[in-house]
Amino acid sequence: MPGSWRQHPRLEGRFHPDHPDDVQVVVHDGGPRLSRAAPEVVWVRITDGEGDILSGTILNQPSDLVTVSAGSAIRFKIPTSGELPVMITEKYLAERSDWTVHACNRCGLTELFDAPSDLLRVVFPPGPGQPEAEVFTALCGWCGGTQLVQRVGTEAIEWPTAKRPKRWWEFWR
Repeated sequence: MPGSWRQHPRLEGRFHPDHPDDVQVVVHDGGPRLSRAAPEVVWVRITDGEGDILSGTILNQPSDLVTVSAGSAIRFKIPTSGELPVMITEKYLAERSDWTVHACNRCGLTELFDAPSDLLRVVFPPGPGQPEAEVFTALCGWCGGTQLVQRVGTEAIEWPTAKRPKRWWEFWR
């Protein structure tokens, strides 16, 4: 149904007042393990989507990113917790259902900026006879906090998700 995203409960109050399909989204060149560029927030015009996965066109030019620009078509996910929707890749989306991403211990974000397989390759370089990790931690792409990433079906792990109050210089995030 066209425009069904306008009724999404986690997007309530986030649309531009004059453009009902425009929302702010975190875009990035990858998380802190794979990219040196900081994530940026841009306006995106939603063109399609269902549930928590939406597609749209970037409306303004990111300052320092190289993988996306004004006019780029992107997909993004509305996280279970976290302030803004986050750009995702097809690879991330293909792998995401195999992993539980626990909320960042600082900002509460429940999505990664990189596909789990890419993070595993960097954090645990493959070696002969080395089994693939079932649980690992990742640096949050948004705030630098810590996220626990756990393969679905592994034994549950207790993860502290208490958010700390923002410091005075962090209110822009």
